[in-house]
Amino acid sequence: MNANDTCKMVNIYLYSRYERFWHWLQSALIVILLATGFETNGVYALFGFKNAFDVHNFVGITWLIAFAFFVFWIFTTGEWRQYIPTTKKMLLVVRYYMYGIFRGEPHPVPKREDAKHNPLQRLVYLSLAAFLLPVQMLSGLLYWSYNSWSAWGLGWMSLKVVAGIHLAGGFAILSFLVVHLYMITTGHSLGAHTRAMICGWEEVEEREGIEEWEIKSRVKSRV
Repeated sequence: MNANDTCKMVNIYLYSRYERFWHWLQSALIVILLATGFETNGVYALFGFKNAFDVHNFVGITWLIAFAFFVFWIFTTGEWRQYIPTTKKMLLVVRYYMYGIFRGEPHPVPKREDAKHNPLQRLVYLSLAAFLLPVQMLSGLLYWSYNSWSAWGLGWMSLKVVAGIHLAGGFAILSFLVVHLYMITTGHSLGAHTRAMICGWEEVEEREGIEEWEIKSRVKSRV
């Protein structure tokens, strides 16, 4: 018997309209940036260098502005608490994705409205939001404004280094995208996670209460 058959499923509202809008907007922007960015690096010819260059710059600025709104949103709504890292149950979650998920075992940390991300997701998403994406945006902005470096007192910087960092960041984001696309197929039914990001509601395994470590992290976050 599949282990999920013994778990009662409940339908809860997980993702607000803004979260869903931001998710799909950022997804579209990232795909466009990857497609045009790799073309400007000579990986292939699809839109033409000039068109790819212009679109990449415009979409990059759009992404930067949209990200600023997202940062404002998570801090004004308190959603930043969803990203507080923890090592509690981390090994159980890693074991689940490496082994248990293929045996139909229940998730050790099911989603809830006040804890949408498991410990591994918290670490990954925090790393993305606090490090990888800001570095990618900053390197892209510097790359775009290269002709102004001297006027800004940044003439000592190396364009080759900035370009290398930006390209490496692109590959890192592409790697995350590939893994993310795989992970959305691992719900209790094919397409369950995608439907949740469209309508906001998702079926999750019912559990009573919240974990002690989650209570502590929430209390600390309010101090």
